[in-house]
Amino acid sequence: MDGDLSYERIIPADKWLGCVLGGAVGDALGAPVEFLTADQIRERYGPDGISELDRAFGGVGHITDDTQMTLFTLEAMIRGHVGRRLGYFDQQPASVIQHAYQRWFHTQGPEWHRAGGSYAMEAEPDGWLIRERGLFSRRAPGGTVMGALKSFAAGAERGTIKNKINDSKGCGAVMRAAPCALWSEDPLDAFVVAAQSGALTHGHPSGYLSAGALAFVVHRLLDGADLPAALTEVRAELITWDDHQETVEILDKAVKLAEAGRPSPEAIAEELGGGWVGEEALAIAVCAALVSDDLADALRLAVNHSGDSDSTGSICGNLMGAIHGAQAIPAGWLDKLELREVMEVLCRDSLIEFSTADSLQIPDWQRRYPAW
Repeated sequence: MDGDLSYERIIPADKWLGCVLGGAVGDALGAPVEFLTADQIRERYGPDGISELDRAFGGVGHITDDTQMTLFTLEAMIRGHVGRRLGYFDQQPASVIQHAYQRWFHTQGPEWHRAGGSYAMEAEPDGWLIRERGLFSRRAPGGTVMGALKSFAAGAERGTIKNKINDSKGCGAVMRAAPCALWSEDPLDAFVVAAQSGALTHGHPSGYLSAGALAFVVHRLLDGADLPAALTEVRAELITWDDHQETVEILDKAVKLAEAGRPSPEAIAEELGGGWVGEEALAIAVCAALVSDDLADALRLAVNHSGDSDSTGSICGNLMGAIHGAQAIPAGWLDKLELREVMEVLCRDSLIEFSTADSLQIPDWQRRYPAW
């Protein structure tokens, strides 16, 4: 972006809504089977595995921490861009994202004065998203993420790509990274922002590079590229980063596996793993998206395996939604989706913020989206 923050990129509203809602329905579809093996899934749901939303965390269509954190990432993109409009900073929004994740940490139980760390200057956290009580629910949050945010709240330095706070490459960084695709007209900027957001909690390169790769690919899909082309482009970017080998190699495997036809859950496990770590989760989601033109079919493939089914479903939903739009999501799934209205408001507001419109002229905008 240039100095006056003109934003010439036109983001297709249906594709962006599809990316966010698609990720959420993939998350909800995989939630009931996250800790089951493929055999256990088939035993419970039949030979084709789970095919419709089922009960998890107290209801049908309930999301997990994956979607919760994605929503706070999206809010951070809006708030960070408000700050740029106001001239508060002109750098990458890592501090704004950290603030957002501390607010999410507060929804997981700790009081704000304990959860916010250096951001807890006020008695209560700000912005409208934190007022949504439906987010105040623990949905099996990842131990690495919780530990990193707890340490920051206690006074530890913010994690960065240079200042690695641990050696974790868990999928908790990539599963929340799709909103970083909005940050800039340049997909390379989106990659960097997502990688930095990943490094806040995950210090291993395969953790934060997979996050960067997802944001880059989503960016290109929103701009009209097809998935194979976007994968070729992100591969060219990945190989310029230190310690990229694991991420590149498994993405290559995912493409090769997809070229051989629809894989079985056993083939996914053998070639791509379980999705518990970042590069595996991204690879499984990519493979499922490559072999299907139907969003629901791709999500079913993405979650019916022995592994982290909600995360692989969420990432696949981000990809398929960005390709096909919200209209491709089964209406019955959307009708059951928890916090759908919250997601739709965030998508609408993010499209307003990342446009040529002057959001600061909208009454109450800065109260809803404070610039830090």
